[in-house]
Amino acid sequence: MRGRMGRTVFLLSLGAVGLLALLALLAPWVAPYTPQFRGSELLARPSAAHFLGTDQQGRDILTLLLYGGRVALLVGFGATLLSMLLGIPLGLISGYKGGKVDAFVMGICEVVFSFPGILLAILLVFITQQPSVGNVVVALSATGWAGWARLVRGQVLQEKHRDYVLMARTAGAGTPRILLHHILPNLASVLLVQFSFAVGSALLAESSLSFLGLGPQNLPSWGSLLSEGAALFVCSPWMATFSGLAIFVSVLSFNVIGDRLRDRFAQPDLVSATEGGRGPGG
Repeated sequence: MRGRMGRTVFLLSLGAVGLLALLALLAPWVAPYTPQFRGSELLARPSAAHFLGTDQQGRDILTLLLYGGRVALLVGFGATLLSMLLGIPLGLISGYKGGKVDAFVMGICEVVFSFPGILLAILLVFITQQPSVGNVVVALSATGWAGWARLVRGQVLQEKHRDYVLMARTAGAGTPRILLHHILPNLASVLLVQFSFAVGSALLAESSLSFLGLGPQNLPSWGSLLSEGAALFVCSPWMATFSGLAIFVSVLSFNVIGDRLRDRFAQPDLVSATEGGRGPGG
């Protein structure tokens, strides 16, 4: 029963992520209004005209949520991919070379880890004074890469002593070939699990920045909707409730997918490897 329940929860989470991505992609066609629409009904309850109600400016909440999903996914996937591009090569080189190279890379990682990721991201966004989508992605990646580097480095330390690496080295394969064609493909399962966790973490971090007013400006965001709705929760709980649910369901779905994938691959060191480095918000 537990296995069947786990599969059901995994499929529901996978469906939630797929639906979120589809609605975000099709937002201009499925949203009932445009984000710039301002109606005469302020703080209206959910109705046939506005399925999730309106905010204090007369904007349709459902429309804002759909367009906010685009920002959430763009930042979530963008920050994760950029962190991977920075962290994976450094982790590969650090773990394989060892010595001073390893000490230098891990030393930088320790400096990054000494600061709470979200606070460092807040500082970087605040310094730029231009909290656009691109700047938010860069700010989150500036902290997220270290988790990827440490994760990959730990895996490489184990893989580089295995027989297939020794055989490749004996056959005359150079370091780039060994890393890219032999070791990296064997890390695919670990990286896939970490990817799911990292997207959810980056999505949550973006919502946190937007809640504090440091998210992308002039764009609907779940975090900014939650911030605005919290101040009006007593008289109109709709905006805070629905935006909070969107964040909760999305982050939970990515984490459930990551947990299920980790159990599926069932590597003894995978649990400890992916804990503690789930992304910039962790």
